[in-house]
Amino acid sequence: MSGATEPVRSGDELDWDALESHLRAHLDLPAGRPEVRQFTAGRANLTYLVDVDGFRIVVRRPPRGALAPGAHDIAREYKVLSRLWAVYPPAPRALHFCADASVIGAPFIVIEHRAGEIVRDHIPPSMTHHPEVGRRLSLALIDTMTTLHAVDVDDAGLNDLGRPQGYAERQVSGWLDRWRRAAPDDGPAAMEVVAIELAESLPAPQRVSIVHNDLKLDNCQFQADDPDTVSSVFDWDMATLGDPLFDLANLLVATQGSAVQTASPEEVIARYAEQSGADLSGLAWYEAFARWRSAVVVQQLYNRHVRGDSSDDRLAALGALVPAIAADARRALDDR
Repeated sequence: MSGATEPVRSGDELDWDALESHLRAHLDLPAGRPEVRQFTAGRANLTYLVDVDGFRIVVRRPPRGALAPGAHDIAREYKVLSRLWAVYPPAPRALHFCADASVIGAPFIVIEHRAGEIVRDHIPPSMTHHPEVGRRLSLALIDTMTTLHAVDVDDAGLNDLGRPQGYAERQVSGWLDRWRRAAPDDGPAAMEVVAIELAESLPAPQRVSIVHNDLKLDNCQFQADDPDTVSSVFDWDMATLGDPLFDLANLLVATQGSAVQTASPEEVIARYAEQSGADLSGLAWYEAFARWRSAVVVQQLYNRHVRGDSSDDRLAALGALVPAIAADARRALDDR
């Protein structure tokens, strides 16, 4: 994992001595005092770059404060990344899992560090010389998505990652439960209405695959000289076995409004259909779900700011976005 880093934000410090002692007890680290910086891209899990005399590793732990059941599942992320790397090269290898929350205040995982570029709200200077670079990056993401969805779960040792039967139903009911836990008293009524309509029109899956559940441009890494290949995929704490069209819809919704000029939704859908052979005639349901789910995520992030569980000032403006996202989800269902 790589990307922009900054000095550790105030409030996100860990017990560095305890972390170093634990890492040295379980990993072969060089001599020397670790230098720690914080990755800037993520808004939830706390992710740190630990550099010991040029040997770099990544430490990830859940955010502070109350968490929704099943959210920020670091143990799940370790399970995936300790196995998937062997058959899916974009998955960085997990090196260690610590379940003992007393070390740094929460369970955490250690992942190999990979150098490269992460694209968030602009094209990195090292890649701006490529023609149609944004379009090529987004099509590369579709390529790596279809490759992930084609992974044999037995070969990956991940046939126990989830329960595919009833996956769509659990997605709706699970995210509705999260909404009800997170919703303010004046939350948009559309959120409950959309949940009912989604539950009444569940699609039948065409196939089962590994589902990343948050596969988007800024959860990927590229090499500066190659915008046509995703070199790494990050943030696997929600990965499971289920209907792969959830991944495609989540990506389409995440891409809309991006400051990066990506491929059009029509081109993205056509690329996925060509490579996967999937029938995408029912994709509108999945897109409506993805919009609705994103409203829940935004509300959860905003609540972390309100409670003082995060020192990330970017979260302060998110609460005002929820009603508009809920309305978009309602329109997406009505327009099917």
